Amino acid sequence: MRSKVIPVALTIAGSDSGGGAGIQADLKTFAVMGVHGTSAITSITAQNTREVRAIFDLPPEIVVSQIEAIADDLGVDAAKTGMLSNSSIIRAIAKTIDKYGFPLVVDPVMIAKSGAPLLRAEAMDTLIREIVPRATVITPNRFEAEKLTSLTIDSISRAREAARIIVEELGAQAAVVKGGHIEGEYSIDILYYRGEYYELKAPRINKTTDHGTGCAFSAAIAAGLAKGRSIVEAVNVAKQFITIAIDYGFEIGGGHGPVNPIAWTMIPAERYNTLVELEKAIDILRGNSKYVVELIPEVQMNIVMALPKPYARTPIDVAGVPGRIGKFKDRLVVPAKPEFGASRHVARAVLTAMEFNPEIRAAANIRYGRDIEEAVNRLGLSWSYYDRREEPEEVKRREGGTIPWGIRVAVERVGGRVPDVIYDYGEHGKEPTTKVFGRNAVEVAEKLVMISKKIVRE
Repeated sequence: MRSKVIPVALTIAGSDSGGGAGIQADLKTFAVMGVHGTSAITSITAQNTREVRAIFDLPPEIVVSQIEAIADDLGVDAAKTGMLSNSSIIRAIAKTIDKYGFPLVVDPVMIAKSGAPLLRAEAMDTLIREIVPRATVITPNRFEAEKLTSLTIDSISRAREAARIIVEELGAQAAVVKGGHIEGEYSIDILYYRGEYYELKAPRINKTTDHGTGCAFSAAIAAGLAKGRSIVEAVNVAKQFITIAIDYGFEIGGGHGPVNPIAWTMIPAERYNTLVELEKAIDILRGNSKYVVELIPEVQMNIVMALPKPYARTPIDVAGVPGRIGKFKDRLVVPAKPEFGASRHVARAVLTAMEFNPEIRAAANIRYGRDIEEAVNRLGLSWSYYDRREEPEEVKRREGGTIPWGIRVAVERVGGRVPDVIYDYGEHGKEPTTKVFGRNAVEVAEKLVMISKKIVRE
């Protein structure tokens, strides 16, 4: 057998046709957590964000054959179970686990997010007898832990007691009783392991993008174990992972939207890509300094670019130039490398534009003037405007409210399509400016060069 270049994790679970839970969620999680994901399907479900329409259980021997095919060739560094709907499948899996002896994370799936039962009533005792004692880690939510222990779990202290019972009386090596369904400002998971309690705390996320939460969380723990992490470390990382996956979940479908495991790697990757794009844009501006300096307003210029949706929410998610871009004679002065959170005003403008068109992720502010208007018109760029004299008093009183209001007014003025250029006519004490928008920072920089050359040459 070849030496391994990547750990192998196995999910033994049901298939979710909606892609939000089951093996689909598990394989996404394995990929972003840096392990090779494999699967043994136990059941096929026809489901979406609202309901489970049909369930078909595979024969136990087919489930076992899938596990054996993987273990005999690739090896299994850690596995997890999800939907094990009947006693025959549970008993067959238990024997196969004993044969190979890999670490096992058990997600005791009983009920779908839609409320449909995924574990037959006759299989509960079999799960407790055959699977729980073989669990390296078991991850019940409140209601699953109540079924396993016959406790009413309505507080953290009761969750602690349930976790202890699952380990000391039912035989799991470690238990995580999840706090998502226990009331409180924070979602607190209780890990009980080797006689010690650990509290894993995260702000409660009041969103319905939670389909697949248990699947992805348990898969993340399995990935950690496959990579050689300790139980405590694997659970801690999984808690951080699932918090992000829920927070940036996808609001699709008419029910509970799926969690977003890809956010774990997508956010850092997009942050890097955004900064690279801004550096390219700044190089373009520097290379055309003698033209672009003509666009610098009194308040100086900035060029920004936001993370893509759904990751862009606040100015912290928008990169710009700290200290803004100024000029000295015929040269641009760029005081620092771009970084996130470096802009407020232009960042708010682009975030508001993204509400209308998520593809518009970049913007820059330049001076306003009749020559700018003429250049924009000659270039055939689309434009709109807002007049601060029309701004409602309640917006004026709200800190940071003017620019989002103005961008919305300007976009709605032209039918809801984000134009290339929006003019802010200013008011007493507020310099009029022009904002230039584009899909990325390079596109905005190229528009600035075109406008500036039109002004200088004509």
